[in-house]
Formats: sequence, structure tokens, C-alpha cells
Amino acid sequence: MSKVAPARAHPLRGILMIMTAVAMFTVMDSMAKYLSRFYPVPGIVWARYAFHLLFVVMILGPRMKLGLVRTRHLGLQIVRGMLLAASSMLFFSALKFMPMAEASSISFVAPMLVTLLGVFLLKEKVEPARWVAVAAGFVGVLIIIRPGSGIFSWVAVLPLATAASFASYQILTRRLAGVDSPYTSVFYSGLIGTVMLAAVLPFQWTTPTTVAHALMLPAIGFIGGLSHLILIRAYDQAAVSTLAPFTYTQLIWVILMGYLVFGDFPDHWSLIGIAVIMASGIYIARHQQLSERQQRAELRESVPGA
Repeated sequence: MSKVAPARAHPLRGILMIMTAVAMFTVMDSMAKYLSRFYPVPGIVWARYAFHLLFVVMILGPRMKLGLVRTRHLGLQIVRGMLLAASSMLFFSALKFMPMAEASSISFVAPMLVTLLGVFLLKEKVEPARWVAVAAGFVGVLIIIRPGSGIFSWVAVLPLATAASFASYQILTRRLAGVDSPYTSVFYSGLIGTVMLAAVLPFQWTTPTTVAHALMLPAIGFIGGLSHLILIRAYDQAAVSTLAPFTYTQLIWVILMGYLVFGDFPDHWSLIGIAVIMASGIYIARHQQLSERQQRAELRESVPGA
């Protein structure tokens, strides 16, 4: 994301940062799942973005001032923010009805969908091996939501729709990379999500009944905002393709938190499906990394004296 050359100089630091960020996302999701037992999901999602916005403005506003809101593509930022808010709404709704591990794993087909959308929207070329990996990822989903299991119902559509929304959001993020500051994009994510959910808030809000619940609502937003800022810093340290495989460490935290907090542990079929999705996603990320290395090598060979 960064244009600065030294931004690629610390891959280990970037790996540690992205692993920290996805662990924090798991904590946020766990809080959302717990609160969904007591409160409407739209109100929880609104809090997630309202306090995300407040955190970003508090941290970045004094330093960036108007640069924080300056964008060359307001329309893309609005659509991108709407897609991210829809993704959160769908995923938090899935968490209300599904175990964390299964919901998170199904939503992790987003990289496969990004590959598909990249072909149709960005005219990217995909090798046969990557098509096999994409197909394997969807097979993993079918293993998790197999007919006859408790997961196989309309609820399984929610994490799939989450993946579709998030994949579209990632495509727009690619379009904005190098055009708008990533911090500006984080700001608009919070702003659009807050405004979008505010429209239904009068009909979908329940005042917290305990001090713990009242503290958890802003905590969700602050954790979400901080996690996104850590992600940006991670991508300043290493290439996206280098970091992408480590995002799957989130599934380890999800399984652990689901068991410790909610008493849910995936059965053996779900574990197989999770493993297939992880393997296919990691393969796609690693293949992209090798492709980038090859492109850089070809570019050096084509430049005299390089």
C-alpha cells in the first residue's frame, strides 16, 4: 500500500503485525457474537463503525487534518464502505446463529472470490493450478455445510454472502491503492458504516442493560479501528502476497475462542473443510507471491544495467 521503498524491508515485523490484527478481529467477533444474544445485530454493527470512526479521528485527525478526508474517488469510497458495512452485518448475523469456526471458515472463501472477480472485472489471468485451488476452496465449504448437518440451512448463506461482499470490497480497495491514502480509506469505512446503519438504528437499538455490555459496544469499535490501522502498518512492512497466508492464523484463534467462550468445537468433517479452505487460500497467496517475484525478475532482465 505504501509507495515508500523501505516499506518492504521488514517482512517478519509485518507478519507479526498481521497475526496480531487477525487475533484482535477474533476478539471483536467474539464480543459481537456474545452481544447478539441480548441486542439486535444492526445496533451492534452501528457501534462497531461509530466507535471505529471516533477512534480513527482521534488518532489520525490531529496529524492528517483535512488530508484524512481528502479523496479522489468519493463514489468508490462510498460503495466500498457500504460493502464493508454489509459484510459486517451479514457476518455478525451469521455469528448469532452459527458456531464461530464454521462461520469464519466459510467467509474465508473471499480470496477465491477475489480471484474470480479479478478475472471478470480486472481482466487478470489465472493459471489452471489456481483454478483448481479456487475449486478446492468451494469444496471445503461444501464439506462444512454438508447436507444432513446442522449447519446446512439458510443460515449458511450468511457467511457466503459475507465472503461475496468482502471480496467486492477488496476489489475496490485494489482500485484505490496508490490513489487515496489507506488511512483515508479506513476513515471512510467508519464514516459510511456509521451513516448507513444509523438509518435503521431507531428501529434496531436496545439500550445496554449492564455496565459490561455498555463497555463492550465501544470496545468492538475501538478494536476494529485499531486492527485496521495495524493491518495498514503490516502492509507497509511486507508485500500483500507475503502476508496473506498468515491471515489464516485467525482460524486457529476462532476455533480456540469458540471453544473457550461458547463451548463450540468443530466436528471432524468441519475440521476437514476448514483445512481444505486454508490450504487452497494459502496456495493462492503463495502462487501470487511467486508470480510477483517472477514479474520483478523479468522486469530486471528487461532493463539494461539493472
